[in-house]
Amino acid sequence: MNKAAAYTRFDNKTSIVEQYAPLVKRIAHHLLARLPASVQLDDLLQAGMMGLLEASSNFDGSKGAKFETFAGIRIRGSMLDEIRRGDWVPRSVHRNQRRVAQVIDELEQELGRDAKDVEIAERLDVPLEEYYTILNDVSVGKVVGIEDLVVAVEGVSSDDGYTDDAFESLAEVEFQSALVTAIKLLPERDALVLSLYYDEALNLKEIGAILEVSESRVSQILSQAMLRLKGKLKHWTQE
Repeated sequence: MNKAAAYTRFDNKTSIVEQYAPLVKRIAHHLLARLPASVQLDDLLQAGMMGLLEASSNFDGSKGAKFETFAGIRIRGSMLDEIRRGDWVPRSVHRNQRRVAQVIDELEQELGRDAKDVEIAERLDVPLEEYYTILNDVSVGKVVGIEDLVVAVEGVSSDDGYTDDAFESLAEVEFQSALVTAIKLLPERDALVLSLYYDEALNLKEIGAILEVSESRVSQILSQAMLRLKGKLKHWTQE
């Protein structure tokens, strides 16, 4: 690469960082509100900037997505990776997350409709309030988000036992299609909360004001929506 090209690339990245730094900060504060005090804002910001630079290198505008949407997923994903590296969550929270996702999927296949909270709690053999506590633990203990589903694609291998760029690209396209279909199958309230949280970047308090429910209830709905998705996408997600 000649010097002129190198300077152009540097200027482009500098411009992107300056333009989208507020997005990185907004996502960092958005996540920080749901995390323990041990997680430092500076660590999230640094990870987010790395995600932003990665997004700028990999973005393909011909696919119709907005760069801000694409970058937001990569930024949040990088922050989640940083959080996972220092995972503090008790094994019971991870275990309950998998158990609830499995129960929701089983119930909805049996019933042919969305499972109600009370039905899920009954299948889990716990009181309804304890089920809500589990959802709160999942929400606060581990950030369960779209990114957790998206990153599953990176671990998918071809039948030949290897993963190449072409296969990863195809897998990602197919996964995105499956994700869109799964979201459309969610209850209207769950889909609305996902949209407000991810597309509109509203926090739990703002969503609660719209739905006229508490922040805690929004957190439960969000966790349950993600666990529904994990069940619907069980062939894609990896534990």
